[in-house]
Amino acid sequence: MSPAQKLRALLSQPKLEVMPGCYDGLSAKLVADAGYKVTFMSGFAVAASRLGLPDTGLISFTEMLDSVRNCCNAAAKIPLIADGDTGYGNALNVQRTVREYARAGAACVMIEDQVSPKKCGHTRGKLVISREEARMKIRAAVEARGDADILVMARTDARATHGFDEALARCKEFEAEGADIIFLEAPESEEEMTRFCAAMTKPCMANLVPAGGKTPVLPHDRLEKIGYKLALFPVMLLSSSISAQQAALKALQPGAGAPFPPAVSFTDLQSIVGFPAYWDGELRYQVKE
Repeated sequence: MSPAQKLRALLSQPKLEVMPGCYDGLSAKLVADAGYKVTFMSGFAVAASRLGLPDTGLISFTEMLDSVRNCCNAAAKIPLIADGDTGYGNALNVQRTVREYARAGAACVMIEDQVSPKKCGHTRGKLVISREEARMKIRAAVEARGDADILVMARTDARATHGFDEALARCKEFEAEGADIIFLEAPESEEEMTRFCAAMTKPCMANLVPAGGKTPVLPHDRLEKIGYKLALFPVMLLSSSISAQQAALKALQPGAGAPFPPAVSFTDLQSIVGFPAYWDGELRYQVKE
């Protein structure tokens, strides 16, 4: 099956799927190897890991597309949903984003209704475009989907700027336009999460940021009961990686006197990144004198 077909099959099942957020080839490979059935390439995490910069619209379409390609190649056995931000321009730019993400191997592209330059959904300073312009962008994405094997996730950030009712109204319009997955960003209570899922007929995604996010981090079984099909943890791998790297850097300082933090062995590291398979290939194609 194609990545999009795999994702459609997952969404047709009654259970909730948990999605760790990836940001490069290695993190995408780790998610797939850990047995998860779907992953999400987070724009926040890509901007941080690739540029060392905040998710404030500083990363370009071509940089994101390159990251999509790398992550899809590394997580080849599971479908990947890719952050398409605002589509990098108007409705025609949105269509190019959808088609190029599909060619890169993404199973689904997320398009949001923020004003460009966008902001991370759980940080301050967000603005959204008009409801009608947002609807036209999703319409354009859905029409571009007809030329490519890819799903469209429609996202609104209007909860932070116009309140929950406006955000919900936008979600209903995105659903009417034919979006495959609906994402109301940053609801601020379990009641809002429940109202959102109850109002939708298409699969819904929750975005969960422990220790500081705006949305309650509910247990998986509760999210499933509410009606969510996807539970995204967009920056958990990135946050854990930063914590581990900071501990390692501290331990390496002269006179630190602290033991090295837990780490995989060099032998395991070689296995994780694929040296054994490469060596097998070398032997297979070795030229005999």
